Amino acid sequence: MSHFRWRARAAPSHTGGVTTDESRYEAVRSRDARFDGVFFLGVRTTGIYCRPSCPAVTPKRENVRFYPTAAAAQGAGFRACRRCRPDAVPGSAEWNVRADLVGRAMRMISDGVVDREGVAGLAARLGYSSRQVQRQLTAELGAGPVALARAQRAHTARVLLQTTELPVTEIAFAAGFASVRQFNDTVREVYARTPSALRAASVRGGHGPAGRPEARAATARDGGPVSGVTLRLAYRGDYAAGQMFDFLERRAVPGVEEVLGQPAGRTYRRTLNLPYGTGVAEVDERPARGGGWLACRLHLGDLRDLTTAVQRIRRLFDLDADPFAVSEHLRRYEALAPLVERTAGLRSPGAADAHELAARAVLGQQVTVGAARTLTGRLVQAYGKPLAAPSGSLTHLFPEPATLAEAPLGELGMPETRRRTLRTVAAALADGTVVLDPGADRDATERALLALPGIGPWTAGYMRMRALGDPDVFLPGDVGVRHGLALAGADLTQADQWRPWRSYALHHLWHATTLAAPQRAARAA
Repeated sequence: MSHFRWRARAAPSHTGGVTTDESRYEAVRSRDARFDGVFFLGVRTTGIYCRPSCPAVTPKRENVRFYPTAAAAQGAGFRACRRCRPDAVPGSAEWNVRADLVGRAMRMISDGVVDREGVAGLAARLGYSSRQVQRQLTAELGAGPVALARAQRAHTARVLLQTTELPVTEIAFAAGFASVRQFNDTVREVYARTPSALRAASVRGGHGPAGRPEARAATARDGGPVSGVTLRLAYRGDYAAGQMFDFLERRAVPGVEEVLGQPAGRTYRRTLNLPYGTGVAEVDERPARGGGWLACRLHLGDLRDLTTAVQRIRRLFDLDADPFAVSEHLRRYEALAPLVERTAGLRSPGAADAHELAARAVLGQQVTVGAARTLTGRLVQAYGKPLAAPSGSLTHLFPEPATLAEAPLGELGMPETRRRTLRTVAAALADGTVVLDPGADRDATERALLALPGIGPWTAGYMRMRALGDPDVFLPGDVGVRHGLALAGADLTQADQWRPWRSYALHHLWHATTLAAPQRAARAA
C-alpha cells in the first residue's frame, strides 16, 4: 500500500497547533470533531480511512497514517469507513481562508469545475498551466485535481444511491462519471461495495452518517424535475442557526427567496440557476436530531447539478467555517468577548449566486435593508426568468448579468447614477472584466471592482465578503458597524487585531445592533 508523506505547511490558525502526526494522533485519541475534514486517518490493519472523531476503537499509533484529504487516503488504497462516513464531513476551513493557488483550486473543484470543464478548464480559470496545478496540488495534498474531483463524485454517488430510487446508470452520469464502468469501479474502490450493495445496505439499515436515520426521496417524475433529494449538510462546532435565518429572512427577495414558519422552526427556500438547469433549495433552521448538520432538500431539473447546488448552499450558510478558531481568537478582545459568548457559532453568510449578490450589493448602496429588498424584488419581477411552474411564492430566477447590462431599469425608481452603476457591474460580470467564481483571486477582483464607476470600498468589500466568501473583510464606513462598535465600546483602530476573522467580527457587531434595536424602540415608546 502506497504511503503519501504529508508535507505540512506552517500552522494555520484554525488547526489549533495540530500540525504533526503525533498531535494529530492525540486529536484522534480524544475523538476531537474540530478536526473532521481538516485531516483523515488511514488504518493499515483494516484498510479503511476515518474522520478524527470516528467512534470506533482507536487504532494503535504504528498502524495509523494521516492524510490532508479524502482523495489522498483513497489514492493510498484506503476505503471509506462505513461507521463514521469520512466523505460526509464539512470541508476544511483552510480552503476558505487561503488565497493561494491550492486554496483557490479547492474551492473551484468543490464547485464542480473539473467535472464540467476538465483540468484544462480549472487551470485556465486559475491562470496556471495544467502541469503546475497538478504538481502543486499533488505535492501539498497527495492528490491531483482529477483524484480530488473523483472523491467528490464518489460522495455524490453515495448520496444519490441512498436518498433516491433512481436507476444506477442514471446516478453514474448524474454524479459526473464518464461511464458506468468508471462509476462501478470507483464505488467499489472507495466503499468496498458495489453500487447495488451500497444501496441495499442503506435500505436494510435505514441509517445515514454516524448511525442517524436517513430519509429517502421519491423517484423522479416522468418529464419533470427530480423530486427533492434529501441531504444532511454537515458543520462543525456550534451553529447559530437563529442568527443565520434572521439575516436571510430580513433580506429575502420576493420571487427568488422565502422563509416559512416560526422562529426556531423556519425553512429557507430559494431558486437556483445552475450549470445544467434550475433548482429549488430548502434548508431547515432546526438542527436535526443529534446535531451537527442541517436538513436540506434539493429539487433539481438535472441531477448533474447536485454537487454544484450543494456547494452553493454550503457557502451561503457558511457550513465549512471553523467556529472554534474564530471564537478562540475573537474572545481575546474585551470588546468582542461578550458578543462571542452571547452568540456561539455565529457564521458569515456567503452567497448562493455570486452574480446575484453583486447586483444586490449595488442596490443596497446607501439605503436600508428593507428598501434594498423592495428594489431587488422589483428587479426580479421586471427582468428575472420565470420558473416553468411556481414553487410556493418562488416564481423567478434572478436576472442574468447580460440581461441587466442592457436593461433600462426605470421600474426601480432609483437615481440614474445608481442604475448606471448596476448596468456597469452587470456588463463587467458578463464580459469577464470582473470574475466572482469561487476560486477567483480576491485581491484582483476587488481592484477590478473599485475601477468601475460607482463602486466604492463598501460595495467592493461587501461583494468580497459574501460573493467570494472572504473571512477577513471589514467595512469601516458601514453605519451598522459603527453603531455596533459604539455598543461594544470599541473603535475602528482595534479592527486590525481581529484578523484573519474580521468578517465574523463584523457580523457580531451587526448582530449586536439588531438585538439593540427593540430595546431602543421600547425606550422611545
